[in-house]
Amino acid sequence: MIEGLKSLTSQRARRRVKRSASVSFGMTTPGFKDYFSASAAEYATFRPRYPAALFEFVGSLPANHRTVWDCATGNGQAAVPLADRFDRVIATDASVEQIAHATPHDRVSYRVALADASGLESESVDLVTVAQALHWLPLERFFSEVRRVIAPGGALAVWCYSRLTIDPVIDEVIEHYYVELCGPYWSPERALVDQGYRTITMPIEEVAAPPLWIESTLTLDELAGYIRTWSATRKFGAAIGRDPVIELRESLRPLWGDADEKRVIRWPLHVRAGALIPDF
Repeated sequence: MIEGLKSLTSQRARRRVKRSASVSFGMTTPGFKDYFSASAAEYATFRPRYPAALFEFVGSLPANHRTVWDCATGNGQAAVPLADRFDRVIATDASVEQIAHATPHDRVSYRVALADASGLESESVDLVTVAQALHWLPLERFFSEVRRVIAPGGALAVWCYSRLTIDPVIDEVIEHYYVELCGPYWSPERALVDQGYRTITMPIEEVAAPPLWIESTLTLDELAGYIRTWSATRKFGAAIGRDPVIELRESLRPLWGDADEKRVIRWPLHVRAGALIPDF
């Protein structure tokens, strides 16, 4: 029954995107690390949304505001807000399931493509963005593709968000789950997120971003849904043969109070952005 509902949800999502936006479907592209296709619907539901101040900053970077390439778009969490500031957004992801669950928008064209083989014309985009995904990409090949497709005066902006905070007592329990229980199941690339992408050499004339963070209000069940989208949670659950978030939720319940109470959750944002150095 559950599998049937998931299949129906996926079919409806595909039809919704096809009706409301330009989209190209194909098989999930080989040659990339796919940790999120299996939970694309949950990813679309529970992943936090970015603040308007982030898009105001990245929108100020390029000389023109014609076309953006949002690479590794997932379900379009960055693509849709970018469409409010640019004439056109081309949003690509290597996962057909992520694209199937993407949020439709008249100025967003969704496509299935690799980060280093976008299919875009040379010098055709004014801004390239990567939200919470740079650590999964083949960096040298991706930066080469960015240099190829970026137009004169164009810019590159990438960002990630690190561990959430709620209050010290709850944070301690989640930190134990993140480090001690999920620790062996995080992919090595996750360290780049924990470092805020600071250790990545970027082909840009960097512009300092203002202090930014994501803020949301979630119930305990919504927090549990978000934690289930972690790649390490899925690997951990597969290893032990059960959903580890059930036990985490039970540990948090006496600290949370009323499970339906919405608490403020904050994620620090780390942004690396600036004008592209073509011959970097």
